[in-house]
Order: sequence, then C-alpha cells, then structure tokens
Amino acid sequence: MPASAPITQDVMTFPRQLPDGLPNLVGMTSDAMREALVGVGTPEKQAKMRVGQIWQWIYHWGVRDFAAMTNLAKDYRAMLAENFVIEVPEVVTRKVSDDGTRKYLVRIAGGHEVEVVYIPETDRGTLCISSQVGCTLTCSFCHTGTQKLVRNLTAGEIIGQVMIARDDLDEWPVPGAPKDETRLLSNIVLMGMGEPLYNFENVRDAMKIAMDSHGIQLSRRRITLSTSGVVPEIARTAEEIGCQLAVSFHATTDDVRDKLVPINKRWNIAELLDALRSYPKVSNSERITFEYVMLDGVNDTDEDARRLIKLIDGIPAKINLIPFNEWPGAPYKRSSNNRIRAFADIIYKAGYASPIRTPRGEDIMAACGQLKSATERARKSRAQIAQEAGL
Repeated sequence: MPASAPITQDVMTFPRQLPDGLPNLVGMTSDAMREALVGVGTPEKQAKMRVGQIWQWIYHWGVRDFAAMTNLAKDYRAMLAENFVIEVPEVVTRKVSDDGTRKYLVRIAGGHEVEVVYIPETDRGTLCISSQVGCTLTCSFCHTGTQKLVRNLTAGEIIGQVMIARDDLDEWPVPGAPKDETRLLSNIVLMGMGEPLYNFENVRDAMKIAMDSHGIQLSRRRITLSTSGVVPEIARTAEEIGCQLAVSFHATTDDVRDKLVPINKRWNIAELLDALRSYPKVSNSERITFEYVMLDGVNDTDEDARRLIKLIDGIPAKINLIPFNEWPGAPYKRSSNNRIRAFADIIYKAGYASPIRTPRGEDIMAACGQLKSATERARKSRAQIAQEAGL
C-alpha cells in the first residue's frame, strides 16, 4: 500500500513513490487513521475510540511499539503490528553547537536527507523544521536555495521531525508520573529547508497533529510558518492552519527582491503586501513577522529602512532583522553591526519592533539560511551562484 510522495506543483520532475511496505500511522489525519483501521477489520462502532487510543499513545506518550499500548487487547495489538508501522525519520548525525543549538541530519524514505535544528533559549525552545528535500525557490542568499528540489515531505516526515527532537530531549511524558508543564520544545518554526506553502496539504496535516489537544498539544500561536510569498496560499494558511505567519521579505524594491527572492517575479511586492493586508488573522495581537536578512551594500541603507516602513504601513507587524549567515561560496557579506543597528533604529522610531536576531549554531552550519543536506551533491561554484543571482 505505497503512498505517493508529493511533488511541488509547479516543478517539472519525475513522479516518485515511497518504498513498498506497511502503511505508517505517523502523519495520518484522524479521519485517515479511522479509515485505515476500518479497512483492516476494526468495527465501525469502535473505530473512533480506537483512533483516540492509538493517537494518544503515538503523539502524547511517544510510543512506537504496538505491544506497549496496554489499553488495547493483545489480539488487536497483534493485528495492528501485522498491518501498520509507527516510524519517524532516522537520525543520521546529531551536532551540538557551543551555544547549545542542536542540528540533526535525518534520513527519510528513499534515502533522502534533510536538516532539523533545535534552538534552546531561556524562555522557550524552538524547533526549526523542513518541509521539502531541497528547495525550488533559489533565493540567492540562502544555502538551501543552491540545492535542487527533490521532493516534498509527507505529513509523517514533517511531524516526525518534531517527534525525533522530543526523543532526543527526552520530553515524552511518563505514564503515572506527575504532570510536568515545562516544555523544552515549546515552539515550531517552518523555516528549515523548502517553501512550506508549496507543500501546503502535508504541512497543514502535520501542524494539525502538532496542535491536537490529545497529542503534542502546541498552541497555534507557538507555530510560525515562514513563506517567501506564495500569494494564493496565504489566506488559506490562516483558514486551514491558523498559525502565525512570517514572510521572507528582504528587499524594498522589486529589482532587488527579484534577485534575492526570485518568486517575486511571479508575485511582486505590491501583490504580496495586498495579500498580507487581508490576511484573516492580522491584528495587533497577532502581527506578521517580516524577515529581513541584512546584506552589506545590497538592502541595508537608511533609504531601504524608510521604504520598508512605508511599504508595511497599515499592517500590524514586527521586523526581524537577520545578520547574514555566510556559507561557503556565498555571494554576499553580512552588514556591519553599526549598519544593522542604524537600520533597526529607524524602524523602531517608526513604531515597529525591530529585534536583531542573534545568530545561533553558526559553528555547526545551523544558522538561518545555512541548512543544506550534507550529502547533497549538486554543488555550485561561487561564480555560478553569483551569475544566477544577477550579480
């Protein structure tokens, strides 16, 4: 019963299928799991209850062995083991930065690999997860963008990244133990490899699992989806996922953004901002985050800061300034600290929060824009990258 491995809708590529084998319960919606259980003989009247029981074992207790699901009859557990698996991506390598950041290289079906990053902070722990193997957007400042798109991740491969991080943090509750409200993994950001809105259904289903009150139980306000500007899917994100929204903005003119974020050639700044102004959940309490990577001599002038303020007028927002994290072959340099602070000051005086992101995990290539599968072979020279960026 192989499941099709989804492909980004606007990329010409060969269809792929996941390897043959038993269907994986991880990543199934509750409706899909119910249908699967009925399909192997679970009585219709029992199916909803069985889904609730199995769901809690997988997503609340973190159990991967049907034999451990002790509130199910032994013969039913045996039947489940004969027909299904509970599998998450395989951790290939785990690196820990001097600042405590953890980077996991994980292997998914077909032998492909993606990277996942956990960032511990004093008041929260954020997991940066991937939605695609590679990326189709080729943003010229992003290391992942130099890697060819292979395929979209399934919902199971996306929520599986959360599950392996909880494994590593030893954060699954223990049956019978006092409830511990401390969450080492308290936030999710879809800011890893890939464009989440080019894999909408799988991202949606995975985040619904993360937010489910009978499982991992993360609030929608603790999940942030970052998009480069797939305009047709922005309203749908609010309606079907309901999470926080971040936008990889990075430029104040179409000429510059066309080079930095090539999707701008399809949906330009004006179209993107129109979509953001009408975003159903925009309010002062749920601001849109504009991500802005600071590139020396490219987008970091006082004039850029003032244009940015005019562009976002009327949108409840904060501007997250990101010092460029350099990578081998990168065609850009990081803006100076003085330039970044001057840029931030102009924005702050205009009434917008303008935090400067502290680079994390640079020593293990885990910082923003640096993620790239270690086994990816489609290397590009600095000259090739510069040429594609129009530099």
